[in-house]
Amino acid sequence: EHLVESGGGLVQPGGSLRLSCAASGFTFSNYAASWFRQAPGKGRELVAAIGRNGGSANHAASVKGRFIISRDNTKNTVYLQMNNLNTEDTAVYYCNSRTLWGQGTQVTVSS
Repeated sequence: EHLVESGGGLVQPGGSLRLSCAASGFTFSNYAASWFRQAPGKGRELVAAIGRNGGSANHAASVKGRFIISRDNTKNTVYLQMNNLNTEDTAVYYCNSRTLWGQGTQVTVSS
């Protein structure tokens, strides 16, 4: 049972990235999924969550209107589309489903 994130990188302020998290080893469509992030020196915070069927999507106030969580159960994958990034979005981003965590993917927003 694994979650593997990808899609992080270095981007300029105002840019976009799409993170992906691929699930394996369990019936992904039976579970909700979430994205968290952890900035240097800070605790892990919830960024967005989505229900098992793709409904009930919720986003933290700090990213609402800029980030969109979605999922494709045919691909066992959850996505985080991140637009209009700013330096405060710099963090390691983790996906979560069931009690599983991915290894994280680094997002750095810098000019």
